[in-house]
Amino acid sequence: MADIDSIYKPSPHGGDGGGHSRMEWLDAMRGFTMILVVAYHVAQMAFEQNEKTSCSLPFLVLFRMPLFFFVSGFLAYKSKWIWTAESFIRLTWKKIKVQVLPAFVFLCILLVLRSKQPFGDALLKNLQLPTKGGYWFTWVLLQMFIIYYIVAALAQRLRNSHIPIWILWVVCLAAYQSLYMPSALGKWYKNDFMMYSSMYETFKFMHFFVLGNLVHRYWHQVQRLFDTRWFFPIVTILAFLCCADIFRLHTFKMEWVNLPKTLAMYTLMLIVIMVFRHYAEHFTSQTRTGRCLQYIGVRTLDIYLLHFLFLPKLPMVGKWLNEYHPNFCIDIVCAFSVAAVVIAFCLLTSNILRTSPLFKEYLFGRK
Repeated sequence: MADIDSIYKPSPHGGDGGGHSRMEWLDAMRGFTMILVVAYHVAQMAFEQNEKTSCSLPFLVLFRMPLFFFVSGFLAYKSKWIWTAESFIRLTWKKIKVQVLPAFVFLCILLVLRSKQPFGDALLKNLQLPTKGGYWFTWVLLQMFIIYYIVAALAQRLRNSHIPIWILWVVCLAAYQSLYMPSALGKWYKNDFMMYSSMYETFKFMHFFVLGNLVHRYWHQVQRLFDTRWFFPIVTILAFLCCADIFRLHTFKMEWVNLPKTLAMYTLMLIVIMVFRHYAEHFTSQTRTGRCLQYIGVRTLDIYLLHFLFLPKLPMVGKWLNEYHPNFCIDIVCAFSVAAVVIAFCLLTSNILRTSPLFKEYLFGRK
């Protein structure tokens, strides 16, 4: 759902960020992340599972959205961009057109097709919720872009210093930590403004967006870190320990309970990034897997907007899975199989709608 205009072609180790062609593994990874999003919604909405009964939902939720926001932040950085009042307004207006109008149109379509309430009541109710009937992502991403643009413009005025971006990341991470603390500290977020504006969700995920931006700014150094012998094993061990604590051990109490969850989100996200980068040659347009994932990756907005319309109602599958809980493999296979069918219908519908230049521009943000 992020723009794809500053993706670079990787070196044999995954890309140096200094070329001018596409970093294909990043598109493929975004396609993989979109599959995770649809699979999550299949388990949640089609199978009617929840995070207490599903084996896959609690695990997928740890890194699916962090990956999306990381990639969005990574692509938001453009080293040669000159910030002026005119460029700021032009870029912001472009984002508003792409990320507000399409989501609102498809929310209305979803309510007409699926809601049992009168349309006006259902629309008002969903607009008041931070998740906006499922269409919160583009609205939240727009807020992230605007916040980032302001800080990036400030950084440019400070002779392209990265310090304001680092400060933004620390502030966003602190906001996320306090948002999820199971104590009184986190309650100040839960007011009408935070809910209706979806700033609640913005504070939840903004730190991943900023991290992606920082990684792009320090891409050469980050790649050297990725290629060290010790980094991947340490990240993997940390991910295992944190997931074990979340799902089994529960050693952290009260305000510290969010620490292993945060580390799990970061480490699992890093593992996916490092794997795709390391096996970049398998995700190029020269391979079948690469072509499929890249095609999904460059159509993430289309799939995101459309997939809610095609989610089936299969509560009997969820009931069957719950009877044999826990079985992670079967849970994942069922969710991904139905997700593949849903994505196929989304891509077919997208191609049909894109026949119209008007729909192509105003529904999917492409001219």
